[in-house]
Amino acid sequence: QVQLVESGGGLVQATGSLRLSCAASGNVFTISTMGWYRQAPGKQRELVAAITRGGDTNYADSVKGRFTISRDNAKNTVYLQTNSLKPEDTAVYYCNARSWGVDVWGQGTQVTVSS
Repeated sequence: QVQLVESGGGLVQATGSLRLSCAASGNVFTISTMGWYRQAPGKQRELVAAITRGGDTNYADSVKGRFTISRDNAKNTVYLQTNSLKPEDTAVYYCNARSWGVDVWGQGTQVTVSS
């Protein structure tokens, strides 16, 4: 089994930055793609960014140019650098890992952007 623990959320003013981290443990050798999703109140969970083990990335259009996903395979950790934050980025951010084709989720970390 794989476990994910997120950190780095918080309250920030618009145009500010936060760095989210997600550390994986357990059977980490089974992990292929890792990513970040978010869910705002009353909305569906949506993909923010994803990264393969080889480093290929994919971003939601709404965050392109502002967010950067990276991955340290040696530390089994994925990061999300969020810059130029907007109030509409406010959401619970969830780390995701694909483990042998099964989605594993972290507990989520709240990001709140004030205007």
